Amino acid sequence: MSAFRTLDDADLAGKRVLVRVDLNVPMDNGTVSDTTRIDRILPTIREIADKGGKVILLAHFGRPKGRDDKNSLRQVVPALAHALGRPVTFVEDCIGADVAKAVAAAKNGEVLLLENTRFHAGDEKNDPEFVRALAANGDLYVNDAFSAAHRAHASTEGLAHVLPAYAGRTMQAELEALSAGLDHPARPVMAIVGGAKVSTKLDLLGNLVKKVDVLVIGGGMANTFLAARGLDVGKSLCEHDLAATAREIEQKAKAAGCEILLPVDALVAREFKAHPGHRVVPVGEVASDEMILDAGPLSIAEVVLRLETMKTLVWNGPFGAFELPPFDTATVAVAKAVARRVKAGELVAVAGGGDTVSAMNHAGVAGDLTYVSTAGGAFLEWMEGKPLPGVEALRKG
Repeated sequence: MSAFRTLDDADLAGKRVLVRVDLNVPMDNGTVSDTTRIDRILPTIREIADKGGKVILLAHFGRPKGRDDKNSLRQVVPALAHALGRPVTFVEDCIGADVAKAVAAAKNGEVLLLENTRFHAGDEKNDPEFVRALAANGDLYVNDAFSAAHRAHASTEGLAHVLPAYAGRTMQAELEALSAGLDHPARPVMAIVGGAKVSTKLDLLGNLVKKVDVLVIGGGMANTFLAARGLDVGKSLCEHDLAATAREIEQKAKAAGCEILLPVDALVAREFKAHPGHRVVPVGEVASDEMILDAGPLSIAEVVLRLETMKTLVWNGPFGAFELPPFDTATVAVAKAVARRVKAGELVAVAGGGDTVSAMNHAGVAGDLTYVSTAGGAFLEWMEGKPLPGVEALRKG
């Protein structure tokens, strides 16, 4: 982590520490239904508090247009305090005199949660006045929200330019994992990219063919590549208008020495539902009224076999409609093979983005991979090779 300032570089005792975290958690009837994002930030909060800093948490929640009680962070306080095992004081705003008063009244080691930063338009606009208003209540700034680091907002990037800025422990772990994944990987490197549409991942595929040795394409995206090779994919999800683009990506991969692996067989069905009548067919024998919903056993075996020679894996997107059995077969089988190699110390595996976290949880391996990122857009933009404003602002000068 020599490229970034971390908590190891910070003098925290007696300091007002503004900590940007991700508390955009799912709710069910006013209760947090998944505490994953809360659990991830606990080490940073505890370390700052235990070293005598005042912890002043900044976060957004939802997409409010101005002040909106439905998007108040007040509702997150009980789950945060329970997970932290210590009191959390809620403050009704994130800037202004009342915040200054609450921060001044707090003792070293105490934790405050300020109201949703997006109640103010200045956050997303990265407005300099709003940045200064936030900074007025802090001596140091710590960013522990990688998931929001692709946005140049006041609370994610602006503050890092007006206060001494550091990566929190979750941000640090994420950056170390990502560096091992694509920036400085052990080779050979495999990338698995699934999901529905090629159109949403053109930048991603274009970047990966230049960086990895083997690119495995699954999900609905694979159908577009199969169709571009002249195969009939029946009623499968497919972007036929991107056939030329798919062929161009294959040409770029060949020029870069990157091998593309597509399914050679598939689980097909006539209906999109759980446990329908289905069959396994070679990808060239899909009937006109059938749809490809998962990779087949020969495809799984080929990916698992190739994994045996890999040192690094980066994974984004499932192989099939994993929410509907039996179309979770490929995702689960490959995920378990990955987990075995990681646990044996033979593979560095970093997964993340959107459905990928759910897929790894579904396969029961989320805790076994080297790192599973809960970031969606930020993880994808990193895989696309784009600089992330909230990360770049933490680099050592």
